[in-house]
Amino acid sequence: MKHIYILSLFIILSACGDKKQEEPATPKPEVANLVTLTAAQLASAKIQTGKVEEKSISAIIKVSGKIDVPPQNMISVSMPLGGFLRSTKLLPGMHISKGEVIGVMEDQQYIQLQQDYLTTKSKLAYLEAEFLRQKELNQSKATSDKIFQQTQMDYQTQKINLGALAEKLKLIHINPQQVSEANISRSVNIYSPITGFVSSVKVNTGKYVNPSDILFELVNPDDIHLNLQVFERDLPKLAIGQQLLAYTNNNPGKKYPCEISIISHDLSPERTADVHCHFENYDRNLFPGTYMNAEIKLKSQQSPALPEEAIVAYEGGNYVFIQKAPNQFQMTAIETGTKENGFIEIMNSEGFTGKAIVTKGAYTLLMALKNKPEE
Repeated sequence: MKHIYILSLFIILSACGDKKQEEPATPKPEVANLVTLTAAQLASAKIQTGKVEEKSISAIIKVSGKIDVPPQNMISVSMPLGGFLRSTKLLPGMHISKGEVIGVMEDQQYIQLQQDYLTTKSKLAYLEAEFLRQKELNQSKATSDKIFQQTQMDYQTQKINLGALAEKLKLIHINPQQVSEANISRSVNIYSPITGFVSSVKVNTGKYVNPSDILFELVNPDDIHLNLQVFERDLPKLAIGQQLLAYTNNNPGKKYPCEISIISHDLSPERTADVHCHFENYDRNLFPGTYMNAEIKLKSQQSPALPEEAIVAYEGGNYVFIQKAPNQFQMTAIETGTKENGFIEIMNSEGFTGKAIVTKGAYTLLMALKNKPEE
């Protein structure tokens, strides 16, 4: 009896397993792209249709690049005689004015240079008087030509020495005319040669710098420009004076009008060339090296287009509704291009030529399609 019960249970379980295997999988519903409106819905939607038509639309080239500064506007500040940096208030990004004190240097050689200048100046005064005296004596033949010539040579040599020392003082921003035994200084000021901003500070307070060392790097923003990388195929479409709009990745909504000033003909290994553009109004918040995007507007041309209202965006794609019947519309993917004056360029227009396309009420159809009850 026990064996009969176990056999019966095995048969029942086997039958259930076969039944489950025979059940077909439920097919996944296809994404619907056809919407049918009732007469009331059609009247409420106020649908209007139109066709793809030729419109004058300007093509746009999208490129990228960065803000650049020409070499003549990058100023490296150094101290020709070296010395210790006693103080500076500069920080990267700080605005500076021409003639402003940007650092103070200190060294004993500055003292020595001023001393040599004053000593030479004093000797020159003596030699000048001696030269004039010997000249007068020579004219009356009271002294020999050799003595006069020697005095003249000493006087000229001392004038040369004084001139050379004066130029050395000017190198370290000391006015020779203001040097006297009462105001010999061990420190000298460094003045900004431009009005602009600080790019970098290369030295800290108390450090000794050699004449070849760079203390600060300054930028003159008068000729800051945008350097764009343009592919070879697009270069013939550009011209000097052409307008464009540039924007940063951080703030794409803020556009900076620019004008093409130079088009390079040297191609990189990536087959791109430099196109230099000037800002119409330079924003001081844009620093050299900032990456930017740009849209270059080309000349208008006839292109197939639809009103912007005809295009609906859905799940990352662009679509239009084609009228299949008076109350039936099919959502179809479309490729779009440039927008201008309320119209948008259609890139795959060959599939839409002559068809009635919804130009008003497209989003109403999209909502009706998305909210369609499951059957």
